[in-house]
Amino acid sequence: MRVARLLIVAVAAKAPGWAQAACAEYLKRMPRGFETALETVRPEPRSSGKPLERLLALEAARIRERLPRGARLVALDERGRELNTAQFAAQLRRWLDDGPPTAFAIGGPDGLDPTLRREAALELRLSALTLPHALAQVLLCEQLYRAASLLGGHPYHRA
Repeated sequence: MRVARLLIVAVAAKAPGWAQAACAEYLKRMPRGFETALETVRPEPRSSGKPLERLLALEAARIRERLPRGARLVALDERGRELNTAQFAAQLRRWLDDGPPTAFAIGGPDGLDPTLRREAALELRLSALTLPHALAQVLLCEQLYRAASLLGGHPYHRA
């Protein structure tokens, strides 16, 4: 059985304890065959006086440093495509069948660098609502767990 490698890279300061606990719980529950990790990269200080384009480019460079070689990038963005759970699970299955690791990037307070978004295989929107970054991390972890459960025939996806 091929191991599915999934990585979440989030531009964020330390998440609150409740968010860390929730993400850890969902990632721990991932079905066998899914190797999933969450890593954070430091946001660029907004008080530095640097132009926004430079701030985003520096954050994008930190994200790229964490990506596994040959990884498929999924950029989380408010303008991205919104998928329901079944569509997300089906897309995840296609990616897993294709082979390379899949990395999900969550931007900082101003989103992701446009160049990084263009490099992505998919721009994905978690919700039409504005979400705090910690909650977006939890939601993505939960949806990855839900999709993996659906793919494995586990009843969690109906909850």
